[in-house]
Amino acid sequence: MQVIPTAIPDVLILEPKVFGDDRGFFYESFNQRVLAQTAGIDDAFVQDNHSRSVKNVLRGLHYQIKQPQGKLVRVVVGEVYDVAVDIRQSSPTFGKWVGIHLSAANKRMLWIPKGFAHGFLVLSDVAEFLYKTTDYYDPSSERSLRWDDPSLAITWPLNGTHPSLSAKDSQGQLFSQLEVFA
Repeated sequence: MQVIPTAIPDVLILEPKVFGDDRGFFYESFNQRVLAQTAGIDDAFVQDNHSRSVKNVLRGLHYQIKQPQGKLVRVVVGEVYDVAVDIRQSSPTFGKWVGIHLSAANKRMLWIPKGFAHGFLVLSDVAEFLYKTTDYYDPSSERSLRWDDPSLAITWPLNGTHPSLSAKDSQGQLFSQLEVFA
């Protein structure tokens, strides 16, 4: 596995070794030992999630304040633009964001540690998104950061269209009003 740093050092792009030929391909999508040895990620994962969304759906930016989740995310169908925002007040990258294209074709994974708001925009007609989490989903501690917060100026690749949002995500809070991590 190759580990590629991002502009936020704690957020990592992971590229698995893919073995392919004219019959198809094979790769190890998760190996705890390899993850710990190559990327220094030794968190225990307790839950797997799978979502399917259509083009221009924007999910996020989500986080849990009481039960923060580290997330290992990847796309198995289609393509998304994945975004992580650092909401750890003591971090030198507090309020900074990083965006990465994840797709079934590039097979990249993204490690988003605890203390980040996370979301993605579907770029293909359909996308299936998988993520492993380090803590269980807790609806009572879930929070949502506005996807279009002007102070963050995230450059979502929307090409002039408005994203399709859930009712919850359309009510996300501004960064200046967020409940953040110490």
